[in-house]
Amino acid sequence: MAGDQTVEPQNLPARALYYGLQPAILLAVIGVWLTQPTNPTLFVGCVLAVQLVLGVLEHLYPARGEWRLSGKQRSSSIVLVLILFFVAGAVGDFYTQVLDPFLSGLREQLGVHIWPHHWPLLAQMFTVFFLNELLWYWVHRAEHQWSVVWRFSGHGAHHAFQKLGALNFGLNHPLEYFFLLLPAALLELIFGIGAPALGASLLLVSQASIAHCNVAMNSRVIGWLFTTNQYHICHHSLDLAESNTNFGCAAIVWDRVFGTFSDSRAVAVGSGPNEPSTWHKLIMPIKEYEVSDIAPAARR
Repeated sequence: MAGDQTVEPQNLPARALYYGLQPAILLAVIGVWLTQPTNPTLFVGCVLAVQLVLGVLEHLYPARGEWRLSGKQRSSSIVLVLILFFVAGAVGDFYTQVLDPFLSGLREQLGVHIWPHHWPLLAQMFTVFFLNELLWYWVHRAEHQWSVVWRFSGHGAHHAFQKLGALNFGLNHPLEYFFLLLPAALLELIFGIGAPALGASLLLVSQASIAHCNVAMNSRVIGWLFTTNQYHICHHSLDLAESNTNFGCAAIVWDRVFGTFSDSRAVAVGSGPNEPSTWHKLIMPIKEYEVSDIAPAARR
């Protein structure tokens, strides 16, 4: 099968990437975060570094050569991700302004201070990470289950790309950021978590970048808890049965728990026979582009 990432690379650099890239990136970002756990500038720097490393490796050692982006395509994707980065910031500010007065006030009124701030930072960070992914698992599954959620979130835009790479972690419809950021906003504003929430966000974004990247990686061991690109590319499959699996973009453990895990290998990705233009992706909440093979309405 073309692009089958189960085939172990033969040359030494590719083998090193196959076995070591994902754990190395995760250990690096966690280690850097621990040096300054409350520094948001460090968060941005780590995300940029992860994207740079993965982008270079996708060019040098692509798992699927046909997915290698041209300079124009990569530039367009970078511009879109930067624009959507500011959209995400605006959505986060919106949630803080709208939800924080009520949720933090309710927490104080009820005296609900149950977050384990006395735990080590790492333990708190992983707790936030897996709780966030548990909430996102159900939001994401709802997007694929019900047409109204699929359309209102614009999730079809994220699935419309027929070439995947690390930049796809942020190539979502602007409306979907209200869905993507809701789990983290609820956890932070309900429990008042603080620094561990920043670390969990960094781990989540790094994982999402890895899950979309076009570099061959091994799924053993790390793939019991964390999503690998083998598993997430299956979720982006053009085949409806494969697309309705592996809803955890950063943590695959919840798919294993709730019976939606798949180890299939997608032959083709996207939402239909043709990739829509940027404009058609933008208006997907209003009008689905031509024929979608994976939208909830496509179920028979």
